Amino acid sequence: MAGLFLSLAWVNAQQKELKVLFVGNSYTYGYNLPHIVSIISEETPVKLVTRKSVIGGASLQEHWEGGRELNTRNMIAEGDYDVVVLQDFSMSAMNSPDTSLKYIRLFSEFIRSHGAEPCLFNTWAREKVPQFQAEIDAMYERAALENNATWVPVGPAWELAMDLRPSVDLFTSDGSHPNELGCMLTASVFVRVLSGELPSILPSLYIVEDAHGETVRLMNHNPEESEFCRRIANQVVEQANKN
Repeated sequence: MAGLFLSLAWVNAQQKELKVLFVGNSYTYGYNLPHIVSIISEETPVKLVTRKSVIGGASLQEHWEGGRELNTRNMIAEGDYDVVVLQDFSMSAMNSPDTSLKYIRLFSEFIRSHGAEPCLFNTWAREKVPQFQAEIDAMYERAALENNATWVPVGPAWELAMDLRPSVDLFTSDGSHPNELGCMLTASVFVRVLSGELPSILPSLYIVEDAHGETVRLMNHNPEESEFCRRIANQVVEQANKN
């Protein structure tokens, strides 16, 4: 997959901050993925400032057409973003790949017309059907090549994590959505691709205060889990860049 990470090189060389819009559904907003990406990036050369346009179960077609009060295209047009991350409905890569490819193409053209770079969130296979991972990867890799878009190999990272540690639990009880550790691994892959590197030590605990001074915990991992995510993310991205 050589070349799939090169489209952001010019951005990283020119600035220390990237404005990133995440477009997707509950795979994106579960456990505050955009926020975790931003937090991890604080210790890298490129700070990722993230926003999101999401609603549960949304497809890219719905985002494009403005269904269910989604305002994604206006956000892209008016947000002065550097990067827009596209994540389609989780089953679309298997059930309707042509539709996914169509709307990835339309969004990629639209994103570039507004000065940003498209970035594709290669998701994971559901827990009970791991054999579908190859189909998901193939669709996102094809879309990345056809649209000269940056490919973020989250699905391959999940697959490697489960191969190396069969007991690892990345899913919530529904066997589809990411749990807190799954979100941490996903965020680590995003930061490795978008910032170009990961911190030598990933954060394990992060707490913020809300407008009323109440504390909100955004992450809480043991250091071994954080290091596992860092190692997997680095390995997957480095291997993809060699291929």
